[in-house]
Amino acid sequence: MFNLNKFIAENVVLRPHSMFYPDIEQNRAALSEKISGKSALVIGGAGSIGSSFIKAILPFRPAALVVVDTNENALAELTRDLRSTKGMYVPEDFIPYPMDFASPVFEKMFINHNGFDIVANFSAHKHVRSEKDIYSVEALLQNNVLHAKILLDLLSKYPPEEYFCVSTDKAANPVNIMGASKRIMEDVIFSYSDRFPVKTARFANVAFSNGSLPAGFLARIQKLQPLSAPSDVKRYFVSPEESGQICLLSCILGDNRAIFFPKLDEAQMMTFDAIGTALLKAHGYEVLECSTDAEAIEKAEALKNGSNVYPVHYSVSDTSGEKAFEEFVTDTEKADMNIFSSLGVITDKKIPDQRKVAKLYTNLSAVFNKDKTTKEEVVAILQDYLPNFKHIETGKSLDSKM
Repeated sequence: MFNLNKFIAENVVLRPHSMFYPDIEQNRAALSEKISGKSALVIGGAGSIGSSFIKAILPFRPAALVVVDTNENALAELTRDLRSTKGMYVPEDFIPYPMDFASPVFEKMFINHNGFDIVANFSAHKHVRSEKDIYSVEALLQNNVLHAKILLDLLSKYPPEEYFCVSTDKAANPVNIMGASKRIMEDVIFSYSDRFPVKTARFANVAFSNGSLPAGFLARIQKLQPLSAPSDVKRYFVSPEESGQICLLSCILGDNRAIFFPKLDEAQMMTFDAIGTALLKAHGYEVLECSTDAEAIEKAEALKNGSNVYPVHYSVSDTSGEKAFEEFVTDTEKADMNIFSSLGVITDKKIPDQRKVAKLYTNLSAVFNKDKTTKEEVVAILQDYLPNFKHIETGKSLDSKM
């Protein structure tokens, strides 16, 4: 039987155990002291990283856990998963809510709970493919930036002991709107850091996370459809378990305005085509490389008749916003590599210019309130705020490819 966690360990992250175990063990007493008996709110908790964070925090026995997510089906599966896992502690006060964190009903729920001790926000548009046109760009920026402010204003009335919001490696020197939105999100949340402690983390691709290309490989194999992947894009990967652990360490142990990132070196980067080939071989297939999507689709028909040769199409990336390499720290940031054994921490962040952040919010709100606007107008606003934002526009979206 195929074991996904074993495959990830041996073929993607290339390590048998979580790289964050030593730091968790070394800080177990401090984690327990700050979590045990506390109330926790996890927004976007039914997603890949949010659910992994929940599994990381529960062993430290919070008194209450409220999970909010717009995906009702995923919330149901999260609940079944927690209830079905041997030894998993689930507090008696556990409530999963299918709702939008920017909605009036969320505000009612939050106020009636008198806020929460620990708040972690994983609700985000995380894919570069989420910026194909002006409508998808607006939805992305509403969720990642404008709605974040709504939540932060609410938190200001009931300040948490710890607030965490996940960022991304793509926020360092961004080349796509998604990365720029996350870089701006960092400034938005840090602009509230004079009201309550705020932390975040930049980290790599989560192997086989929901909606990721590797997760798509599994779906394609199940449907006997060909695989397609870029052959020239290298990425860092962490396991699902590791994604929750880095967020836990940052949320609970990070100082105000700290940005955590994993200590990974270039030798640990993987290409998507290499993962696809390894996955097919693990399923017992021989790999046939095709020159086009159309050829791969045509030859995939033989799989339905029992063929053991699996067609793939690997090609050079040519879509908008695709960064050729990943980085966690920019040249203007200071990172302390000695606090944790497996994590670096960006420590020099100041409270951003709150007037500049407010102006950006006003400009984005104004452009989205117009009857018609363009992607170029939005990019100009982002570039005005982030002078180092170099948007890569090729005119091609990931949605145009297999």
